[in-house]
Amino acid sequence: MLDNVARKYSSWVKYRRTVDELSRLSQRELRDLGINRNEIKFVARRNAV
Repeated sequence: MLDNVARKYSSWVKYRRTVDELSRLSQRELRDLGINRNEIKFVARRNAV
């Protein structure tokens, strides 16, 4: 059970870090990556798994 909690916390940290980093990028930088600003949370969720 504790292992499951640790895994979920680790995934959440990875998600937050990804959202924070992508949110700091300019619109042009996001476009270069092929990401729209409204897709940041989706991309972060996919990355955190």
